[in-house]
Amino acid sequence: MVKSLLALALALIGIFIADQGIKEYIILKAMAISSLPQEVLYTRAVDIYETGCINLRLVFNHGVAFSMLSFLEENLKWLQLLLISGVLAYVITLKKSCYMLPSGILIGAGLSNIYDRFVHGGVVDYIFWHCGFNFAIFNFADVMIDLAVAWLLFLNLKPGFCKAKKEN
Repeated sequence: MVKSLLALALALIGIFIADQGIKEYIILKAMAISSLPQEVLYTRAVDIYETGCINLRLVFNHGVAFSMLSFLEENLKWLQLLLISGVLAYVITLKKSCYMLPSGILIGAGLSNIYDRFVHGGVVDYIFWHCGFNFAIFNFADVMIDLAVAWLLFLNLKPGFCKAKKEN
């Protein structure tokens, strides 16, 4: 169980640090390109790099996916923190080691987005995918959340793949 918890902790910390590093770079790049102070960036989108399919565009999302639940305003971050705490508690009590790595990825990415809400007032989003359509703007943490959820779904759909470890 100690190795499993270590995997969870390393994934959580690694994803959090990677995501925050990317976001810091994006914010600094947007400030340099636009010559706007960070406080002004909170109120407008800034294009950093444009292609015919994927742009880097800084925005601060005050909701969740597709700006849903933005009406919750300041309460949203507390609700998300409660949900993440519940996921962490559940995974630890589940005692299935194969759930630890994807759960660490999920929790690290979720905490990184919640951290943005506390520091910036909204989640730092910057990947704008528009290949023939306009998709929501998202970030690295969002991709990691999707990956972790798909991994956890797989583990639940294939119950024989993951067995509970016996306590010593």
